[in-house]
Amino acid sequence: MKLDLLYEFQPKVKPWADPFPLGQKRAEQACYDEALEEIRFADSLGFHTVWCVEHHFRDGRSACPSNEVVLGALATLTKNLRLGFGVSLMPPGFQHPARVAEKVATVDVLSHGRVEWGTGRSTPMEQIAFGVPATDASRAQWREAVEFVVAAWTNERISWDTPLLSFPERIQTPKPYQDPHPPVWLAAASPPSAVTAGREGLGLLSFALLQPVSVMADTIRQYRAAQLEAELEGHPPMTQVRNDRVGAYTLVHCTDDMDAANAYGLWDSVSWWYRHLAEFTLEWELPNLSEEERQKVFPLLEDSIRGNVDVQRYIDEDMIVVGTPEQCLEKIVRYDEAGVDQLLCYVQFGMLPHEQVMRCLELLGTRVIPELERRGHRVEQALTARA
Repeated sequence: MKLDLLYEFQPKVKPWADPFPLGQKRAEQACYDEALEEIRFADSLGFHTVWCVEHHFRDGRSACPSNEVVLGALATLTKNLRLGFGVSLMPPGFQHPARVAEKVATVDVLSHGRVEWGTGRSTPMEQIAFGVPATDASRAQWREAVEFVVAAWTNERISWDTPLLSFPERIQTPKPYQDPHPPVWLAAASPPSAVTAGREGLGLLSFALLQPVSVMADTIRQYRAAQLEAELEGHPPMTQVRNDRVGAYTLVHCTDDMDAANAYGLWDSVSWWYRHLAEFTLEWELPNLSEEERQKVFPLLEDSIRGNVDVQRYIDEDMIVVGTPEQCLEKIVRYDEAGVDQLLCYVQFGMLPHEQVMRCLELLGTRVIPELERRGHRVEQALTARA
């Protein structure tokens, strides 16, 4: 398994010392300064990819709406890390796919071919704000937008005329550094989406924060089965690069001493993260869902919504990875055994002090990654260009 990093750029927790707007500005600025220092440090420690999200209006959770800007900066600040769009929101209401093609290709050129391109559809709170249908219609929009981007990258000229997109003939520039184009991933929050990723030859971006590793393992099995079925049927991949890797993200904190970690706020940070996720979902997401959709979402968050954050359960079921290097390695190996190729470590969360996040990265890089490398890896990079 490879260790990656995931950054949502979460400002430190309210209340802030200064009133609005100064308090918000200072928290966001500090978050970026610290994150860039952490990522530059991780670049020297053997981490594989850093993924940066695209989120909008996520007060207190994410201050990163423009991941192409951050990744463009990281292209010049790092040498080794691959640079992951985690993800680009693809329904055209968010942005025209021609703009996505330009932005992602530019980062790929700046980084000399280090881009991993994650794609997704977002959630109702963001979709509604941008006029994107908060229904299954956004799935077809995602698909067509991805197809548009790949066509723009791999053809000298592109034009488009469908009910969704009308685009006159143009020459897209720059073209990606990678040939024919960067590997493509799909963020999948449900087994059906994982099956889509497998069938279409896309990498799978999943999560372990709200489900035991055993449940995620079953989703990965469905993903692999869909891959195999598509290959046996001769179903071509959706893009010109077949990507068969699985990435999963969760909260990760590696420490020298668990008692000391408790003193500097580890468990408070874990509890806050889950509780705030529930509060945010309750305020901004659930009002936009049908009753049927609420019944699917609510059980995952019910305890947290009611204020019962069962941290011990998250630990026992390996939904989060916390502990000494030896304890973290033991938990990470379970993800490896579940079929995860790349574990996206979410290290900047809650109230964790910046210096402790830096120490976490150092311990992962010097004590955990070498052990994972000794175990070997299913693939270095499972990319096969479509003939």
